[in-house]
Amino acid sequence: MKNYSYTISEKKVIITINKRLCETPEELIDSELFVEILNRCIKNLSRRNSTLISIFGSENIGKNQVTLLINVLKYLLKLPISTIPGILKDSEIFLKDTNLFNDFVEYLYNYWRSFDRFVVCNSDLDTLDKRPYRTFNETIEKLTHLVRSTYRSIQKNITGLRPRVYRQVSAGSEMASIVTPKAITYQLEPYNKLNNLPVIRQILMYPPLVLNPPMNKRTGQFKKVDKNPLELIKIKKDEWLCYPAKVGKLIIAVYFSNNFFELGFSLCNLFELADDEDLTRVPDAVYLFGVQGESLDCFGNLPTVFFDDESNNLIAAAVPNRNEFGYFGYLKKMILTLHNIKIMKNNNMPFHGALIQIKLKNTKESTILIIGDTGAGKSESLEALRVIGKDLIADMNIIADDMGSIELENGHPIGYGSEIGAFLRLDDLQPGYAFGQIDRAIIMSASQINARIVIPVNSFNNIIKGYKIDYVLYANNYEEIDDEHKVIEKFQNSKDALKVFQEGMVMSKGTTTSTGLTHSYFANIFGPPQYRKLHDEIAKNYFEIFFKKDIFVGQLRTRLGIKGYEIKGPEEAARELLKIISI
Repeated sequence: MKNYSYTISEKKVIITINKRLCETPEELIDSELFVEILNRCIKNLSRRNSTLISIFGSENIGKNQVTLLINVLKYLLKLPISTIPGILKDSEIFLKDTNLFNDFVEYLYNYWRSFDRFVVCNSDLDTLDKRPYRTFNETIEKLTHLVRSTYRSIQKNITGLRPRVYRQVSAGSEMASIVTPKAITYQLEPYNKLNNLPVIRQILMYPPLVLNPPMNKRTGQFKKVDKNPLELIKIKKDEWLCYPAKVGKLIIAVYFSNNFFELGFSLCNLFELADDEDLTRVPDAVYLFGVQGESLDCFGNLPTVFFDDESNNLIAAAVPNRNEFGYFGYLKKMILTLHNIKIMKNNNMPFHGALIQIKLKNTKESTILIIGDTGAGKSESLEALRVIGKDLIADMNIIADDMGSIELENGHPIGYGSEIGAFLRLDDLQPGYAFGQIDRAIIMSASQINARIVIPVNSFNNIIKGYKIDYVLYANNYEEIDDEHKVIEKFQNSKDALKVFQEGMVMSKGTTTSTGLTHSYFANIFGPPQYRKLHDEIAKNYFEIFFKKDIFVGQLRTRLGIKGYEIKGPEEAARELLKIISI
């Protein structure tokens, strides 16, 4: 059996290890993957008519010249460049200009590192998942060291010099996982076609990661359909991985195809990875992200769909494998849609917003829920609160950054989170905040509108602990402040409050394809509109309880959607919020 296999998809390299990787520089240069990368590199340079191609002495580069170059590189692992012509026939063609040849080697090294690189350690033949540190150390760490040392040895023998500055870049894999089959077993059709797909048990990453997915915005809604998409889908084992996500109290099995590996692996910064005990039961929902072919086209032009399989108490969702859906929001928001539906079916209330617990230095404690659509200023206001209140606040505990749920315990509303991380717009963060978190960050579409950062912000135990809610606020990012429109306005009754929350008005910030002033039911298109009758009953009941329990219900004017107030608006909202919770 081969020790490894690989696939190259656009700018991604996926290596699957069955037992071991290359262990010596000679093995590395002789490997199929090295030869493939070298050939792609040469073609790329030829297409650009780069001067680096002149090391071959001809524009017509055939297999023999490439083989000769590989042999030259192998000799350069141990011998100075001046000795190679006396050992290897015809090698002098590459050595006429040593500076140019050195530049070619540098370019080849950087060309390899320009790919998003993933390694999948297959635990099918060994219990790799039972000793993850040793597995990662013997594969991923070794690969990184091997690639760097190979590159440095060759350059030293070309230039005759050793580097004075060593930059320990991630030259091997950027992300790796240990996977095992048979971790989740489905007894019934059509779910049993997912049996034996590799399930991630551990992940290793080298942050910061800078990814450039095909798309930087999400459009449309997730549509409820009357046919299970799994009935239409053909599954190939070697094209999928499963990330079993703990989403609040739920388990959602997320299957992602190799075309979207960079997005699928990024889930580790957002949702807790399920443990072995969680996988002994059937998940609450399954999601196939990146379905090949045209199997979903029967659902329309935007086939981002889910099916409520009430007979099996499961929800099945799917999104096509097309670049237009290659945005992390399609992954995250569908997962949260499935979460919200399950929450409503349990007669509890999901929310789209931020839930935070604040402990002041005077020992006063408050739990604040800010409901609002994407770009409404929820996270921005809370981050401003962290900065402005640093002398008054003892602790800030982010329970939910995007979605969560409310349950009743002993008649009082209790808030829960669903994610351990946050998916934030770089433009709306406090200056320097992203750099302060960069040692664990995944950055997406950094040079584009709606550039994002995915970072962990809390532990799983904290987000599902349950917190008594004291404030429920609607994030209003579109209204100016005046005598009749305070920064924080308290509602006098549940009817007035429900009207504002139901309208869900927001000034779009460009995070989706929507623009201008928009409306969305409860600022949450992820489940409640598809189950509006059920959600209406739940919301009415909970808002009546809010007022009955004397919970502060109002709206927070962040003005984030008003030009010129992108920073000032959330800062003033934070100051007013700090004033209220300090009383």
